[in-house]
Amino acid sequence: MPPTSPKNPSRRSLLAAGGAAGAAMLLAACGDDDGDQAGSTSGSGSGSEQGAGGWTFTDDRDETVTLDARPETIVAFVTAAAALHDYGIEVTGVFGPTSPVDGQPNPQAGEMDVSGLTSLGEAWGEFNIEEYARLEPDLLVSTMFPAPDLWFVPPESQEDILALAPSVGINVARASLLEPITRFAEFAESLGADLSAASVTEARTRFETAAESLRRAARDNPGIKVMAVTGDNENLYIGVPSSYADLFYFAELGVGIVEAEKSDEFGFWEFVSWENADKYHADLIMIDNRTQALTLEQLREKPTFARLPAVEAGQTVPWAMEERHTYAGYAPVIEQLAEAVGNATRLG
Repeated sequence: MPPTSPKNPSRRSLLAAGGAAGAAMLLAACGDDDGDQAGSTSGSGSGSEQGAGGWTFTDDRDETVTLDARPETIVAFVTAAAALHDYGIEVTGVFGPTSPVDGQPNPQAGEMDVSGLTSLGEAWGEFNIEEYARLEPDLLVSTMFPAPDLWFVPPESQEDILALAPSVGINVARASLLEPITRFAEFAESLGADLSAASVTEARTRFETAAESLRRAARDNPGIKVMAVTGDNENLYIGVPSSYADLFYFAELGVGIVEAEKSDEFGFWEFVSWENADKYHADLIMIDNRTQALTLEQLREKPTFARLPAVEAGQTVPWAMEERHTYAGYAPVIEQLAEAVGNATRLG
């Protein structure tokens, strides 16, 4: 994506660019120990049908796609593709970050082997329309932050892209984590996934166990404040509670999330200059783990960040801010956070 002036960053540039132009996302709304148990959400009510030789699905824009048969050639944003992979549904092409990070698989790619997939572009603004057309896609799939915009589909070429195949969008913002997880499961089932398969039920059990562990950690170690961040050379960006599905859910489980303020009309971030990096107290800091985000080591180069009590105490944890929305994807994320919250020491 083209660089955006830090004095007037766009919502998309911040979400997409991470450390390159400033980014991070997540944080939560409120909840308590009596909140919904993991897996209790039934979703938005939109669904699918598989008739004799036909397929239809209503997405989170309330748009219905109807095809003569289940789509076979699917192109998807990387985390959406990774979510489908968890249910045994494979895509042909992807867009969004897939390259390895420090020799390890890209965290946004989940368990997918991306080596055999056609990449249409990894950076914000990159989408090879000619290559996309060559694939003769049946369906385009992406997440939304929030609806109706399809994530990582460049606005300036969206009309040309969407003219080549129908699309499905799954909302992953301003809702509890269970909602997009449920919707991806429904979508995968419409494509032929077996939700009663052992791999699926085992992942859900692990997720529910992890969720209960996080609830217990928050209850047994009260008062721990958690802040989710990313940064660039100009600012520290703090996720606003209620805008990010995972943080929303963590708060429902009892985790104390720092209540950052909305800095613009979109309400995903509070922009804080580096000299004011200590505006909020946090006992535990979640740090954006995406390819393009500044690493903990790079953030430590900012003296005001390095002096934050949580950083000095080593109380940081990766923030999987674009994890795939499945039980398999989030179970280890929640396990890691539960351990971090349980072991954290109150610093103020």
